[in-house]
Amino acid sequence: MLKGIVLAGGSGTRLYPITRVVSKQLLPIYDKPMIYYPLSTLMLAGIREILIITTPADRSQFERLLGNGSQWGISLSYAEQPRPGGLAEAFIVGADFIGTDRVAMVLGDNIFFGGGLRELLARAAARDEGATVFAYHVRDPERYGVVTFDDAGRPLRIEEKPKTPASNWAITGLYFFDNRVVRYARRVEPSPRGELEITDLQMRYLAAGALHVERMGRGFAWLDTGTVESLIDAGMFVQTLEKRQGMKVACLEEIAFRQGFIDRKQLLGLVQPLEKSGYGKYLTEILLSG
Repeated sequence: MLKGIVLAGGSGTRLYPITRVVSKQLLPIYDKPMIYYPLSTLMLAGIREILIITTPADRSQFERLLGNGSQWGISLSYAEQPRPGGLAEAFIVGADFIGTDRVAMVLGDNIFFGGGLRELLARAAARDEGATVFAYHVRDPERYGVVTFDDAGRPLRIEEKPKTPASNWAITGLYFFDNRVVRYARRVEPSPRGELEITDLQMRYLAAGALHVERMGRGFAWLDTGTVESLIDAGMFVQTLEKRQGMKVACLEEIAFRQGFIDRKQLLGLVQPLEKSGYGKYLTEILLSG
């Protein structure tokens, strides 16, 4: 089985004072909470058992918003990360949840969009062994973990925020791992900044010849909403898409329905409390269109 983790912790200091009393992942991205976007990515991958890792102070807010996920035909559970300890720590915090299964993790402030996204996710989800990461061509690779490839397109090395990047391919905040990740995470040594870096996990898989890299080329969008500017940019991006196409991005009710997680009767029950909003009217149109 493939399970999912949304890492929605941290203090969001780059967004202060906005995030002094509310989690960054609960802020709106146009017409829905930020947490809907990473959740939608996991759901599009067919994942139905998901762990939300957040802070003790924010946990109750996420539970109030999302509940146990049954309304969308999924199962949501929660765990706490009291202080930021690095991305790799998520697999230690979530070890009991993962059990003997594979796991995909998405960062709570990352948004993915693209016409072939579902197929890309399906390829990663179908791999029973190894790890899969997703690379995106960026203008400023020095801000990210960067992967370089050989002439055959195989990954050669990964560097974390290199001063002189060897490529423009940044590793995004979406990762698929087999069950070895729990064991590997427990062996990771803290970095100079005192955190368990996910780059170390990726390097272990790379050294074993078990790291797959899916490139998100033209037509894909990857947005990191960690600053005020990027928060606004993401909202405008989603607004433009939805207004132009008449279709919503990261609408969990629609995804659950189209993925077969819920049926028409269940969708109708979700629409009724939302019917006065544009979001609810959109769902009503889906019901009427068949």
